[in-house]
Amino acid sequence: MDRRMLLLLALLVVVPVRAEDTALTRLGWLAGCWRSESGDAGSGEHWMPLAGGTMLGIGRTVRQGRTVEHEFLQIREVDGRLVYIATPSGQKTAMFTAARVGDGEVMFENPQHDFPQRILYRREGQKLHARIEGMRNGAPRGIDYPMQRVPCDGLAGTPSS
Repeated sequence: MDRRMLLLLALLVVVPVRAEDTALTRLGWLAGCWRSESGDAGSGEHWMPLAGGTMLGIGRTVRQGRTVEHEFLQIREVDGRLVYIATPSGQKTAMFTAARVGDGEVMFENPQHDFPQRILYRREGQKLHARIEGMRNGAPRGIDYPMQRVPCDGLAGTPSS
């Protein structure tokens, strides 16, 4: 092997390749476990950190000690656009496209979806403000989901071992 080839190989090993800053990498603040401030113990969302081009999440609503709703979530790039894909319990999968991505906030939209048409997340310190909104039965409606960051073993609302 000649010296130029050795130098090139050494540079490839020494110089780290930096991932491009994409809208998806800017959502790292969403990763973690978030307990619902207004729901029963065990209600909240868990977002896994970005890996393989996807952030995966799961949401759960508990009432009177029983899971009454759940939702499988993912955020990924599809055809160069950042999308939020939701599969709520008992409903068809729906896709929402990012309309705004800022520092600590993101808004996804799908004007053709029945309800909601918008999904918003905003982080303020250890608080996560989630909101869904849109038109329902011809009237504007919004539902807020305030959440608090918790250790992932504390999402169930029971003390950690």
